[in-house]
Amino acid sequence: MPTRSATLRGHRIPLDLLIGGEWVTGDGRYAVTNPADGAVIAEPTSGGVAHAVRALDAAQSAQAEWADWAPRARADLMHRAHRLLLEREDAIVETMTLESGKPLAEARGEFALSAAFFLWFAEQVAHLHGSYAGGSGGGYRIVVGHRPVGPSYLVTPWNFPLLMSARKAGAALGAGCTVVMKTARDTPLTQALFAGVLHDAGFPAGVVNLIHTAESGEVSAAVMADPRLRKVSFTGSTAVGAQLLAQAAPGIVNSSMELGGDGPFVVLEDADIDLAVREAIACKFRNAGQACVAANRIILHRDIAEEFTGKFVAAAGRLTVGDGFRAGTDVGPVISERQRRRVTDLLRRFTEAGADVLLGGRPVDGPGYFFEPTVLRVGGERHDFCNEELFAPVAALYTVDSVPEALEFANDTPYGLSAYLFTRDISRAIAIGERIECGMVGINRGIMADPAAPFGGVKASGLGREAGQGGIYEFLEPHYLALTVDEEGACA
Repeated sequence: MPTRSATLRGHRIPLDLLIGGEWVTGDGRYAVTNPADGAVIAEPTSGGVAHAVRALDAAQSAQAEWADWAPRARADLMHRAHRLLLEREDAIVETMTLESGKPLAEARGEFALSAAFFLWFAEQVAHLHGSYAGGSGGGYRIVVGHRPVGPSYLVTPWNFPLLMSARKAGAALGAGCTVVMKTARDTPLTQALFAGVLHDAGFPAGVVNLIHTAESGEVSAAVMADPRLRKVSFTGSTAVGAQLLAQAAPGIVNSSMELGGDGPFVVLEDADIDLAVREAIACKFRNAGQACVAANRIILHRDIAEEFTGKFVAAAGRLTVGDGFRAGTDVGPVISERQRRRVTDLLRRFTEAGADVLLGGRPVDGPGYFFEPTVLRVGGERHDFCNEELFAPVAALYTVDSVPEALEFANDTPYGLSAYLFTRDISRAIAIGERIECGMVGINRGIMADPAAPFGGVKASGLGREAGQGGIYEFLEPHYLALTVDEEGACA
């Protein structure tokens, strides 16, 4: 049992680190606040480099035995964890709203999707297949299987604390890898509850390890430099991802990166405008705009720009801002005062460059870190900050004169995570969608995360894919046996 815990809304939450199957406390602490009012809600243990090394010790010690588990046994354990996860929905959902600020309905949506991702990987475990073929020159056979990469470092963000944990850990554990999960500083409690589910479901000691820390840079540097680490999976900013890739290079650590986005949301002249507006509202303002796949640049064909803008501003104006536990809340707070100041500064740069504020544009008075849903209309001149990830309840609208201009503008970015395209013509949708330089393109829809789909981007938006048929293979290495046979067909 954990030495330290907090009781929030009647739910008991471990505050310790999980290392080698045991809850471990330490001298360090740091404060976790509720962004809806700024109040401190818990002080989890802050692990240091020594704790991280101990966690990697435990992961390395458990790796060989965990990799040797029969696929069906591993799948059965993951199914047990999935059932336990469902039983603890209320605790996880309410804790997520407390520490991240997202509305309760959104937290429930994240929970449902997270559970679906974990179930997806549980169902894949017993269905991983290799191949058998004759050698191209004859005389031997090519036998290909897969082996777990090895101890894996999973670094998750604060904006979707359960979803990122379940998606990464589900793939890694399903593949037979042990894990060290480093929580996001702002939202460690949701991830602690998830780790508690895995612990209580019966994962062997050392297979699942959890580190909270206020010293992320030092802890990650130490883990990345350890030769026993064989995999890093990170979701977060491109800048931090580049740092981790640099740290991975000396040890040639297998790396998966899901990084920043600059999502173009393209509405062509033949689009269903009401549908495009509804999907744009969801894509832009979900989680107060704090999503890497949010619509970052809403690109409108001039023929429909006025109609879309009027309807979009009206719809955004109907959104209710407030505490996530309050019924009817559509948009919660941003994660911190620091984030709110960043949004204010970004708006200043837009308006100084000539952008028109059509709605909102101000922090909300009172406790917490709320910001008004904001809509900007950006003129013809485009600046470097137009490609900066807004990560806020701020929508930027741009107008183009043609489809080629829309496509050129959509691709004019160093990022390539997600994009969105609205048109009634399916042939046109495919022709244009195939030319958008993003890992994912939503056609006439603004939400597209699905356990069966490969999630990830290109260019500065990352490396590798999560989920889909190939997600689990991010944690597996092909293993090839060349089997010689004699002329009579007997094994030599």
